[in-house]
Amino acid sequence: MPNLEEPQRSHIELAGVLHALSDPTRLRVVRQIQANGEQLCGDFAVGVAKSTLSQHLRVLRENGITRTRCCGNQRWVSLRREDLDELFPGLLDVVLTAVSRPGVPV
Repeated sequence: MPNLEEPQRSHIELAGVLHALSDPTRLRVVRQIQANGEQLCGDFAVGVAKSTLSQHLRVLRENGITRTRCCGNQRWVSLRREDLDELFPGLLDVVLTAVSRPGVPV
């Protein structure tokens, strides 16, 4: 199974990144990857159906937030932290810190 299509670093746009990070489920996915490192697609604890999770993972991948690596019949998801930090320094840290504060619903 080939790796899934994702934008090159130079094609990642701020509007797309902000859109991808604007959804609570996608924020939960990003927080889990940040905390645990690369994860299998089926291991995310986000409380949505598999088909819904697949759509959220697609939005994250297509907007340059995550990278999906295929290994046999498994898909591993990781953050494109280096790319995001290069393009938008501090953005991911600010977003993750903001949603980690007590009283912020995610």
